[in-house]
Amino acid sequence: MADSPYLEVILTGTGVPHAAPGRAGAGTLVRYTLGKKRVALQFDAGRGTVIRLAEAGTPPPFITALFLTHLHSDHLVDLADVAMTRWIQQQLHKTGPLTIVTPEGGAARFARRMLEPFDEDIAVRREHTGSGQPEIDLRVFDGTFSPHIVWRDDEVGVTVTAVAVHHEPVPDACAYRVDSPAGSVVISGDTRVCREVEDLTRGADILVHEACRATAMSAQVAGTVFETIFSYHADSVPLGAMAERSGVPHLVLTHLIPGAKDEAEEALFEADVRQGGYTGRVSVGRDLMSFRLPT
Repeated sequence: MADSPYLEVILTGTGVPHAAPGRAGAGTLVRYTLGKKRVALQFDAGRGTVIRLAEAGTPPPFITALFLTHLHSDHLVDLADVAMTRWIQQQLHKTGPLTIVTPEGGAARFARRMLEPFDEDIAVRREHTGSGQPEIDLRVFDGTFSPHIVWRDDEVGVTVTAVAVHHEPVPDACAYRVDSPAGSVVISGDTRVCREVEDLTRGADILVHEACRATAMSAQVAGTVFETIFSYHADSVPLGAMAERSGVPHLVLTHLIPGAKDEAEEALFEADVRQGGYTGRVSVGRDLMSFRLPT
């Protein structure tokens, strides 16, 4: 039926801080559609997000809300670009302030200050276009290890729930769950494999989770800075075990460490989660890969 609701999950960026061809910085777009009503929720805004949003058919003016998982630059460096591009395009699309939802802490402080370096650009544009000031609607919440709803659209029945995760020593990191009449998806952000994400995922249709091949590469990184970095990311083998325990039918791997350059390297990530015991569907993420619910 034309008016049947559906949910789309689109990977707007599967990369990491080290730039790689074809992989934008961290980001996931979740779109819910019911007839002519669409809710578009962007999670994180790593490098290249604006371009990927345009390619996905949802440029910044059409973002309903943008959610930040934590303060690392590879997850929010394009946030100002989203806000500025939305403002500039409001000459064509009158959409109002960009709603940004984030745990209080470093990511929120970044959002409050991010437009300051553009003050002269903004002033010049306002002078010769007559446009107003770019605005954000910043909504902060306390990042706790108890899940709680941080955003909702009661008109169409979409809610977003947040829970704190374990990305220590990075503070104020969280995962999100989107629930809608068409299905549910969890976005992990950056985290070790943890009980909080496992519990948040129960009953969800898709888990979009970062993946680091820490077990497979332990000998290679031993004694290097990468051993430390790997220690606060999600080891792909125990990730498979956690996803299996949660019962989620589809695991989507993103924020791939190390970045997969071809199908053979992608297959190694799937082999890891299978080694951990996961028996459901696995998708090793590529930019603009998309999934639809109901399937």
